[in-house]
Amino acid sequence: MRKTFILPLVLALSACMSSPPSETPSRADVDGGTLPPMKIFAAPTVTAPNRSNRDIARDFLDLSFMMESGRELPILTRFQGPITVRVTGKAPASLQPDLTRLLYRLRTEAGIDITQTKSGNANITIEAVSKSEIRRNLAHAACFVAPNISSLSQYRSAKRTAKTNWGLLENRQKLAIFLPNDTSPQEVRDCLHEELAQALGPLNDLYRLSDSVFNDDNVHAVLTGFDMTILRAYYDPALQNGMTRGQVEARLPAILARINPRGEGRSPRFAKSTNREWIDAVQRALGPGTGPTERRNSANRALNVAQAEGWNDHRLGFSYFALGRLMQAYSAERALNYFLYADRVYAQTPNTAPHRAFVATQLAAYAISAGNGQEALQLIDPHLSVAAAHENAILLSTLMLLRAEALDLLGRTSEAKAVRLDSLGWARYGFGPDWAVRAKLREIASLSPVKRRY
Repeated sequence: MRKTFILPLVLALSACMSSPPSETPSRADVDGGTLPPMKIFAAPTVTAPNRSNRDIARDFLDLSFMMESGRELPILTRFQGPITVRVTGKAPASLQPDLTRLLYRLRTEAGIDITQTKSGNANITIEAVSKSEIRRNLAHAACFVAPNISSLSQYRSAKRTAKTNWGLLENRQKLAIFLPNDTSPQEVRDCLHEELAQALGPLNDLYRLSDSVFNDDNVHAVLTGFDMTILRAYYDPALQNGMTRGQVEARLPAILARINPRGEGRSPRFAKSTNREWIDAVQRALGPGTGPTERRNSANRALNVAQAEGWNDHRLGFSYFALGRLMQAYSAERALNYFLYADRVYAQTPNTAPHRAFVATQLAAYAISAGNGQEALQLIDPHLSVAAAHENAILLSTLMLLRAEALDLLGRTSEAKAVRLDSLGWARYGFGPDWAVRAKLREIASLSPVKRRY
């Protein structure tokens, strides 16, 4: 399983800073000083899923007995007994504290007996390597996990053999996760959460899930309450390695009633499954290797499919949002309309607070470009706590930087300076090196009509 690259969700004013500017100082200047220390999210916001257990049971089965390709899996596979994790390679400094927090969450929220070790016999090996090494082994992957190996060299030897074929797996004893060590702390952490969750549990992703990292839209950065519920059920004593779909389906109602009693009294929504046509169109629109015209055409196809299917959920909102992102360089007015449509859909859909926060960055950028600081503040302020609760430093710092520009437009310069300075610690976690943070500062400052005059 792998986490793939998609177009960045936050703003589109420059090409996501794929390389540093020609002048690359080791320390960046902000208002005559240097960047403040990097901030981290210390305590998670734990939120139980607010959906019917009947919906969760269906999601569990589709996540656990299907692969992203659509291939069915014959049995449930999981680790038996205590699970150990080790880290190898050249790990970035941020990896260890993020891993410690994640393992704690898995133990306390999902009830999984998992600990870190230095032993070479660990069940799960997390190897930190360069992005280029990852892509040499699996094109377009940001990170990935593979069974029955413990190193990238072993993966190269076993690639495309039965040894690393998830469909032939009968149990889980040894797995390797490959994370990038030369990207931002947030990207490393996001990869860690998604790949460790799939190393432990379900291998599939479902676009119909609005509140999960088991979704290729990349809206959620860390494991959610829904994800922890799925993993808790996955390792419930009532289930066993090697069970068929029918056997698991028979036991799920009692399991979910016990671990998620609040889901018993809720009415199921029975969201439609996501058809392959929409998935392929979204991946062509947002994935690598596609030209601008084909991206827009694919995004239009995705929107047409969503409308034809009668979806009124986050998938319709995401279709509008993706098309808006891709139309910005072509027609700013049409892009704005698509963002407004996306926000309208999300506002009527449960579990879409982070989705609306992403749209808010776009709408606020338009308001700032028009010189309307008050409108921008009204768009931004409701979403700051959402970005923090969902531990998305890229989103949080972007909203804060937009807020600083809006305050400047209103003449509240001292407040703007404080907000901008406060945002930079989050930007260092979200965007990484100093040059990337400075580039984001310049990108958002360029929105202001006042600053464009100089």
